[in-house]
Amino acid sequence: MLLGDIAEIKTGMVLTRKKVEFPKDVKATYRLITLKNITENGILNDEPFEEFQSNDVLNPQHFTENGDVLIRLSFPYTAIHINEATAGLLVPSYFAIIKVDSLKFLPEYIAWYLNTDEVKKELERSQAGTRIPSTNKTALSAIPIVGIPLTKQQAIVNLYNLHQKEKLLYSQLIEEKEKWFTALTKKMI
Repeated sequence: MLLGDIAEIKTGMVLTRKKVEFPKDVKATYRLITLKNITENGILNDEPFEEFQSNDVLNPQHFTENGDVLIRLSFPYTAIHINEATAGLLVPSYFAIIKVDSLKFLPEYIAWYLNTDEVKKELERSQAGTRIPSTNKTALSAIPIVGIPLTKQQAIVNLYNLHQKEKLLYSQLIEEKEKWFTALTKKMI
């Protein structure tokens, strides 16, 4: 089974077409998701979303919805699941929006699956020979998807979420240890 068989895939909006040139032309302002908002692990970081001033009221198809999966169209091809908190963000053309058939697949599972090394290597192979590796809707549609029962998908998602929380705690611990070490050595000098 291929990703194109289980999901609708479309690219984000080309922003230059709707970007305001003069402040008086602003028709609407939208929150914009950018590359800096997403970690390589497919998690939103604490960076604030950019504001995009548009010269037109934009079509809802260009915005994230709960249950969408976004994937970066250039290396490292990071995918992220969109939940209620991240719904309503304007999606630029360097992301693709994947709307998964949620009766057969959990969007969180598809986001995790797209972030696996095997899929990322497959996307790199499909774009070999280009100076700046990037992918497109056709290459994404051709990604083979491993179909497993929803219960197993949920188990993988739960395990992944736990793993990400653990990694965050480890990084926070390392940061605290660095502060402790620095303070201790300063005291000793």
